[in-house]
Amino acid sequence: MKELPASIDKLTGLKNLYLSWCSQLKTLPTSINKLTALQTLFLLQCPELKELPTSIDKLTRLDGLYLSECSQLKELPTSIDKLIGLQHLYLLACSQLKELPTSIDKLTTLQNLYLSGCSQLKELPTSIGKLTRLKNLELSGCSQLKELPTSIGKLTRLKNLELSGCSQLKELPTSIDKLTGLQDLNLSRCLQLKELPTSIDKLTGLQSLNLSECSQLKDLPTSIDKLTALQYLHLSGCSELKRLPRSITKLTGLLLKL
Repeated sequence: MKELPASIDKLTGLKNLYLSWCSQLKTLPTSINKLTALQTLFLLQCPELKELPTSIDKLTRLDGLYLSECSQLKELPTSIDKLIGLQHLYLLACSQLKELPTSIDKLTTLQNLYLSGCSQLKELPTSIGKLTRLKNLELSGCSQLKELPTSIGKLTRLKNLELSGCSQLKELPTSIDKLTGLQDLNLSRCLQLKELPTSIDKLTGLQSLNLSECSQLKDLPTSIDKLTALQYLHLSGCSELKRLPRSITKLTGLLLKL
């Protein structure tokens, strides 16, 4: 299927629209803005889809927008900020996506943002700090991402931060200490990461810390013993890590994987 008929706007009661694996679909008709009852829009693996119409901003009841593996998608329309009910935004393996619009900060109901495999994504907008209901942020395989904005510290409800394979990421912002609800932090295969900020000791709810294959990591902060909820610490492949801080022995419930 190459396109949808403009008459789709007659389906005003439609709640779910599944268009996944439409390998020749290039655009959506602007008349999609009439589907004001739409709650989920699935566009997984639509490799010819290059953009979304700005008229998508009328879909204010949209709860989930799934665009994973849309390999030609380069950007999202700034009008996405009108999707005030959006809770789930999936952009996995959108390999041409270079940035997120700053207007994403208006999506204050967003709980899940998945950007894993967006290999051209170089940065996150500072406005991401406004997404205060965000619980899961996945950025694994974002191999051009060099840093996280300090505003990430405002995501105080975040439970899962996935950064594995962010091979250009050199450090974490000290503001990460504000993520006191964080349970899972995955930094595996962050090949440029040399150290963790000492402020990480404020993550007292952290249960799993994955640092495997961080081949430049030279040491762990001595205050790691403050991570009293830590159950799993993965350090396999950390070839520059010569010793562990003595304080780690205080974490009596820790499963250490070397």
